[in-house]
Amino acid sequence: MKKILSLSMAAVMALSLAACGGSGDTAATSGSTATNATAEGASSSEITGIAQVCDVGTIDDESFNQGCWTAVEAFGEANGIQVDYYLPPSEDANDEDRETLIRNAVNDGANTIVCVGYLYGPSLAWAATEYPDVHFIAVDVTVADIGTETIPANVYCITYKEEQAGYLAGYAAVKDGFTELGFLGGMAVPAVIRFGYGYVQGADAAAQELGTNVNIKYWYGGAFSGDANITAKMESWYSAGTQVVFACGGGIYTSALEAAVKYDGKVIGVDVDQNYIGEQGVEDGKYSYNPFVTSAMKGLSEGVTDALDHVAAGTWDTIAGTNFVYGLQEGDYVGLPTAEDSWNFSTFTVEEYEAVKEKIRSGEIIVDNNSDDATKPTTSDFVTVDYQV
Repeated sequence: MKKILSLSMAAVMALSLAACGGSGDTAATSGSTATNATAEGASSSEITGIAQVCDVGTIDDESFNQGCWTAVEAFGEANGIQVDYYLPPSEDANDEDRETLIRNAVNDGANTIVCVGYLYGPSLAWAATEYPDVHFIAVDVTVADIGTETIPANVYCITYKEEQAGYLAGYAAVKDGFTELGFLGGMAVPAVIRFGYGYVQGADAAAQELGTNVNIKYWYGGAFSGDANITAKMESWYSAGTQVVFACGGGIYTSALEAAVKYDGKVIGVDVDQNYIGEQGVEDGKYSYNPFVTSAMKGLSEGVTDALDHVAAGTWDTIAGTNFVYGLQEGDYVGLPTAEDSWNFSTFTVEEYEAVKEKIRSGEIIVDNNSDDATKPTTSDFVTVDYQV
């Protein structure tokens, strides 16, 4: 079941940009790609159609939704299977809206549905019973989110050890010389909290090793997309001396990026290797430099592809009703990009990165995976965290 996480997602993600767009009814926005399944394709696979019902945001958010869609689209194209995506009507979408997306996907012929984001938990409790013959792949969803005693028999949950990726990003940033850090989260949801708390823990570990004082501004923007208010907040950080911001939450990175380039600041991406965004900005003349230092990645495409492979191979029963947690102990499913084009640190080396990563993998370093926003990570006297509201 293990697959090695590609540490350079730029080329793959660039291909998926063609998938954005589509229009639908008032309950959802949908789009489709690939060709209809051939008779041969349908007979050789248990999959007749794949749908992704998305988290809030857009399909081309260059982060969470798109990271999953890359896998769905590629699988459909490789196997001649129709694939579609469905977007919530707004960031205020409710359980009924998400149930409508699932219902639309089934009515359009999908028997395999990728549900993206923990907000799908309650809807899955309903859908698993309503559609017992449909395979539900639930990304960033746990049994607690679903609200049932056990994971339904036709649901497979995928979660990640985001705290490990966050730790590596915070550790690397401080080891590279940054002492004024920021964390911009989309919303205080479990995955984002784990990213952020890992970031604080990693920065603290590096600060202790170096004997350097580090300040971290920490704030949730309340959205998974950028806007003028979030950009203004980021401008206030950069103008006051913040050097690098870890922007964690779908398209919210756009606000951090817009503010960073005004003040020669830096950004840490999330979910996928977002370095190509900075490179494209330089090429297009938008930026005078690439503001991306690194990205805290998790293998979204790898996790979804693993699950789809099981459905296609007829081994779905071996994973259905379970929750697989992807992290360093399970493979290279989280981490920073090490491709030469994406390694933008000044002094922190790949060798140093690999050394600390192996300490996490072996258990020598244990990163607290707490996802309760009310319980902040413990830090040393070297680190001050300003939790802003």
